[in-house]
Amino acid sequence: MNEVTRILGAIGQGDRQAAAKLLPLVYDELRKLAAQRLAREKPGQTLEPTALVHEAYLRLVGKGDPHWDGRQHFFAAAAEAMRRILVENARSKLSGKRGGRRARQDLAPDAIPLTTPHDPLEVLAVHEALDRLAEKSPRKAELAKLRYFLGCTMAEAAQILGIAQATAEEDWTYARAWLRRQWLRSEEKNQTE
Repeated sequence: MNEVTRILGAIGQGDRQAAAKLLPLVYDELRKLAAQRLAREKPGQTLEPTALVHEAYLRLVGKGDPHWDGRQHFFAAAAEAMRRILVENARSKLSGKRGGRRARQDLAPDAIPLTTPHDPLEVLAVHEALDRLAEKSPRKAELAKLRYFLGCTMAEAAQILGIAQATAEEDWTYARAWLRRQWLRSEEKNQTE
């Protein structure tokens, strides 16, 4: 059992001091993932990788009784926490106070993750589409979150999810096709209205 898994188990059993030991072990990897994700954001981004990691970490270990089934589960939870923070940040930017009364633009799913969101509307469109995908196929949605919101490579995402890279590639193909279909339906609906 590696050190991260042991400490995660201790945290799950209520050892609050174990949380202090966890951050130094996972910080560099979390910061690298956050930096990759934020490097593709629009210039002038107010959220820094360090702030994103710290906020995500506080959400993960600061709530009630956190319990993870190992390293992969922890990093999947970290990806979800970072996703929520980025979505909250995008929503904040879109509030009326910050000029958020712009027309919505849908994202072309074939661009995920090759292009980066320069617009908070794009982040929200992907967020909503991934929620719908999660209802049909949670693992495929989780893979898409890791690829889009954290900028993970296919190998990194497969490792975090604990699946073979070939399975991850099949899931990614499905997720992209499903998201594209949703996008095209949305386009048709917008044209008929």
